[in-house]
Amino acid sequence: MSLNTRRTRQLIEGATPLLLQGEQVEMTTLAGVGSVSVRKLALTAAVVGVLSAGTVMATITPRPMYIVLTDQRVLFFDGNRGGKPGKLLLNLPRPYVSAGGSKKAFLGLQYVTHLTVAGQEKGLKVTFPVQHRGDGPRFASALPVTR
Repeated sequence: MSLNTRRTRQLIEGATPLLLQGEQVEMTTLAGVGSVSVRKLALTAAVVGVLSAGTVMATITPRPMYIVLTDQRVLFFDGNRGGKPGKLLLNLPRPYVSAGGSKKAFLGLQYVTHLTVAGQEKGLKVTFPVQHRGDGPRFASALPVTR
């Protein structure tokens, strides 16, 4: 299920003044977004797995953000404002963003993808919750695959 009509309208209204001439919105959605160092994530998972004999998984709580995917950029807006889209938090030129490690997670109820931004050490873990899980594959497939 995508965003409802009211949220989509609010998000597009917030994004419109930021769009470049001719830039077109391709998709809007809501997901949890957190920054992760690939090395740190692997190390944390390994340490927690050893200490808990594999019975506990380490998770990093992502921040809810509205995502506007345009033909030129990926825009992230604050999603912590009681449902209404907040201020622009992150503006990434689409040619520098790629997606990888995409998969269903948490018993198939969520969809997770990892974004890599050219020139940045840290990536972004984007978790689509159950109500927006269907947007995950569509979002990930719109971006080049991380090599």
